[in-house]
Amino acid sequence: MRDMSDFAAYAERRKRLQTRMQQGIAVIPTAPEVARNADSHYDYRHDSHFYYLTGFAEPEAVLVLIAGDKMQSVLFCREKNPEREVWDGFRYGPDAASEKFGFDAAYPIAQLDEKLAELMGNQPALFYPVGADANWDGRLLKLREAVKAKVRTGIHAPNEVRDVRELVDEMRLIKDASEQDIMRRAAAISCTAHRRAMRFTRPGRFEYEVEAEFLHEFCRSGARHPAYTSIVAGGANACTLHYVGNHARLNDGDLLLIDAGCELEGYASDISRTFPVNGKFSAAQRDVYEIVLAAQAAAIAAAKPGKLWNAPHEAALRVLAQGFIDLKLCQGSLESVLETESYKQFYMHRTGHWLGMDVHDVGEYKIAEQWRPLQPGMTLTVEPGCYIRPGDNVPRALWNIGIRIEDDVLVTAQGNEILTQQAPKTVNEIEETMRHE
Repeated sequence: MRDMSDFAAYAERRKRLQTRMQQGIAVIPTAPEVARNADSHYDYRHDSHFYYLTGFAEPEAVLVLIAGDKMQSVLFCREKNPEREVWDGFRYGPDAASEKFGFDAAYPIAQLDEKLAELMGNQPALFYPVGADANWDGRLLKLREAVKAKVRTGIHAPNEVRDVRELVDEMRLIKDASEQDIMRRAAAISCTAHRRAMRFTRPGRFEYEVEAEFLHEFCRSGARHPAYTSIVAGGANACTLHYVGNHARLNDGDLLLIDAGCELEGYASDISRTFPVNGKFSAAQRDVYEIVLAAQAAAIAAAKPGKLWNAPHEAALRVLAQGFIDLKLCQGSLESVLETESYKQFYMHRTGHWLGMDVHDVGEYKIAEQWRPLQPGMTLTVEPGCYIRPGDNVPRALWNIGIRIEDDVLVTAQGNEILTQQAPKTVNEIEETMRHE
């Protein structure tokens, strides 16, 4: 259960955003509920930008911020409704939400357009998630036109429209101490789930049975949902980067690639591990695995303050390319393989992405066309891989080997912290974990 200091952190974020806005009005809606079929809905998940600034998890809610000489923070939400609460559960209502979450004012969501028309008057700029939702684009621009119609009464409408996400994204890119703590806990749950899956896996079981072990571990630890659809890919399926069928039988002698992580209190974890279905790497599997592991180690070493975003990718790429040459997958010198990009037959994705409230989190990777420097508080994944499909130029012993090793890395003042270190990763750790009694 969150205490009042948690809500104070959200209020501080709102003030920081208002400062960055300088002057104007921001309108930030949460995500809508989405029907799955008939009268059944998908499990509700709030909008990340909205939640980052409010901590308010109910649907049908909008945050309005006024920046300038008289800063104001206003929430619009559902009214209390005892009858609906019998069916759907507790609602805060405007009065309780205002007090609990530290807003200057709160109103019923039904009054949004009326109040916005008042609050928007004489504001120089309108900030909102431009282009994210066509309905909101139309709704807010229509309200702006209504305010324009009052010009002869001395009221003017915002003459500038800006995407509020440009400001919030930069805030979210640097995780504060509270966010880092949640991400450590999410990572710990996911690490336990990966160990559980390794112990459970054996020939003859199905990919979906292994996936069920993850879902069980997530839920029993208080993380009711995965952060993304789990990838549980045995054998040749591991060479499909976003394989989510998870229906095949696991075969003796194959590798199993799992990319899975939970979401906890709105924050994602993201781990990939690859291990032998029978618990023992073959010689060929081990050779490829050690190359990917070395590439990841080089990338993690480059993920520290002052290094550019691209440094981990470049470090991993050099190790992988040399490994492909050693395995006879690529021909020529290291520099020629990198220059011609012949390595892309076996490694075709980047080495990581930002991680936070969204599994592919917000924040620019370049500033003024230059890779941005890493700073303490940034969190990223480091996930090199190797995917060897059958081919005339591929040694048969390497066919259908797909390997990805991924960890969540927090950049610190001293270097970095691997949040997901407890998920077995070396060959010896994996084989020891999988040793069936």
